[in-house]
Amino acid sequence: MATMTPHKSDFKGEEAGKKGQGTQGTQGTFQQAADKAKDAASSIADQARGAASTIADQARGVASTLGHKAEDATGAVGSGMQSLAGTLRDHNPGGMLGSAASSVASGLESTGRYLKDEGLSGMAGDLTGMIRRNPIPALLLGVGVGFLIARATSRS
Repeated sequence: MATMTPHKSDFKGEEAGKKGQGTQGTQGTFQQAADKAKDAASSIADQARGAASTIADQARGVASTLGHKAEDATGAVGSGMQSLAGTLRDHNPGGMLGSAASSVASGLESTGRYLKDEGLSGMAGDLTGMIRRNPIPALLLGVGVGFLIARATSRS
């Protein structure tokens, strides 16, 4: 009985077939893992976009509410100033002091009317217009106020 010994070339073909199957299987597994990672990243990105959108909407709502409250408070201050002007006029002592009180009352009344009618948005528009018409004095005023604030805070 003759035994046959396998030749080296017989094993090379089998090994090459096994390697090919292993490489294809590994590539398929990596591709599946990559697809799963892409899907997970896409899902996380969608959730993050949704959360950011919700937060932005809430921030807009809060800012709008604060803006309305500030406008209402400005109107209330304006009404209070007009009321104070009326009180000053009613209790006017007369003479030179009465003349000064009348001038203060007129100033309070006009300022109160302005605050009530224009509000913060009107004040901001007026300030912007004034700065555009007079840029150099506005710049100098800003530098002066900054200097005074710096001196006041450096002494403390």
